Amino acid sequence: MMSAVNDTKLNHAVFLLTGIPGHEVIHLWICISFCLIYVISIVGNSVILFVIKTDPSLHEPMYIFLSMLAFTDLGVSIATVPTILGIYLFKSREISLHSCFAQLFFIHSLQFIESSILLLMAFDRFVAIRDPLRYASILTLPRIAKLGLVFVLRGVAVIFPLPFLLKRYQYCRANILSHSYCLHQEVMTLACADITINSVYGLLITLLTVGLDSLFITLSYVMILKTVLSIASRVECLRALNTCVSHLCAVLLFYVPEFSLTLMHRFVKGSSPLLGILLGYISLLVPPLMNPIVYSVKSKHLRARIIKVFVK
Repeated sequence: MMSAVNDTKLNHAVFLLTGIPGHEVIHLWICISFCLIYVISIVGNSVILFVIKTDPSLHEPMYIFLSMLAFTDLGVSIATVPTILGIYLFKSREISLHSCFAQLFFIHSLQFIESSILLLMAFDRFVAIRDPLRYASILTLPRIAKLGLVFVLRGVAVIFPLPFLLKRYQYCRANILSHSYCLHQEVMTLACADITINSVYGLLITLLTVGLDSLFITLSYVMILKTVLSIASRVECLRALNTCVSHLCAVLLFYVPEFSLTLMHRFVKGSSPLLGILLGYISLLVPPLMNPIVYSVKSKHLRARIIKVFVK
């Protein structure tokens, strides 16, 4: 009996992370792909931050918001990819409960912060198109700093209770997670207790943060379209819309896989495990990879500064 108790406690001490089951033969190639994604994400976002910080001509609201986005993307990459690479390179699948709780705290809080930054960037585009003459007076640097701080604190505050809510439980069910990192909505299902509080709280904060942010972003673009369509000149209309393309790409890259993964975890039963794993990778790895590329390609001013840095 004592041996059985000790075995149970041992199982509670760790979770086992999962790669892509059934594809162990190509794990090396998958690892190479993830290494490239990681390096490009780190370098791309670091270059964006360096260029914006060192070039005074880029100290404008749009680029300051972009630097916030790049910093958040760096955090997401650092919080997730090393764990993923550990699985594929060293078959290091075990993660302690405390490490798992810490990782999910950083992943979810950074994702909520990124959602808030995308909302601020939508507000930036709305003001720039709707009221360009008052743009500089509305989006002042102190105001941007305050808005950024408020949304960072919001992202941290709403996620802060999750590790403590999870820590209350005993985990006597299978300790195998279906992803290569820890997510709250999956960890809580392994608890051998009533998880109603966690489930309701997780859904509530998602609706009040990511849900509201996406709603306000949609409303801002409705107002932007209404303003743009009232412009008589077709050239000016297209020029105004073109300033929103980069942000729209960033919004789609973030929200489409995020909502798909959330709906799958909560409401879709019996779906393909492989689909959930792929959506999880896309939601966390693709935005940090693509955002620097999209903004560098679409912003001539930023692209010129980046080229200038590398030429020097």
